[in-house]
Parts: sequence; C-alpha cells; structure tokens
Amino acid sequence: MDCRVVVEAAVPVYDVSTADEAVRIAISKTGEMLNPDLNYVEISMGSRDCPHCADELEPAFIAADEGLVALELEMTVFNVERDEHAARIARKEIGKRLKNIPLEVLEIEVLEEDEEEAEAAETSETDSDGEDDDEVLPEFEELIDE
Repeated sequence: MDCRVVVEAAVPVYDVSTADEAVRIAISKTGEMLNPDLNYVEISMGSRDCPHCADELEPAFIAADEGLVALELEMTVFNVERDEHAARIARKEIGKRLKNIPLEVLEIEVLEEDEEEAEAAETSETDSDGEDDDEVLPEFEELIDE
C-alpha cells in the first residue's frame, strides 16, 4: 500500500523582521536541507490556531528578530504495511536531513490504486495480440502516458 504523509516542522529562522520574510527564509532553508536527496518532498506553510479562540494565526512567530515557522512537509511513501509504518519512514527520512528540527506527523492518507487501472494492467499483461514480443517501445510509451 502507498501512503501520503504530512509532517509538521518547526523551523527556526534568524534576523527576520516580518512573518512573511520568516516564512520565505524557512521554506528556502528547508529546501536546501532536503535537496537533492528528498527533492520530491513538497514544502508549504503550516497553520496555527489560537488555543483560546477559533482564529487562525500566521505560520510564523517572531520575537527579537528571531522566528519559529510552522511548515508542512508532504511526501508519498510506497510499499508499506500499515499507515504507522509510513509515518515512521517519513519522519526518519525527513528527520535525517532536518537536524535539530522537531517533527510531528499531522496526516496519513492511504492512496488507493484505481481499480479500473489495476484491471487494465492485469488484462494487458494476459492478452496476446499476436504482435512480435521483441517490440518493447509501444509498451514503454503506454507506461509513460499513464
């Protein structure tokens, strides 16, 4: 089974004056730490909620020209047994590159294979159309189109 895992990271930034600047620097800093090994991880702004009211706060907290930014890191983990297994893999892979940055798993979504695509793949494997088996290019092009 394949899973999409969203992990929240608290990224510290220094010498910033606004929340927007802190977010831009945090995204850039995180991208540098993840690339080139994990260039498939999507980085986006996180969200914070006020504990006393239902208002949504900015993703960055600034004090004394230093900030702490909430970012969401999303990656797909393939061939796992359970969703907890996917969460452990995502935290380990991201955590190796983001040293001293706390991570928390926010969401785990199981990605289901489209049943029609699975049936089509099985059918195409078992069909024999009488064409020459040495011809590999048409099958390769079909895989790319998917």
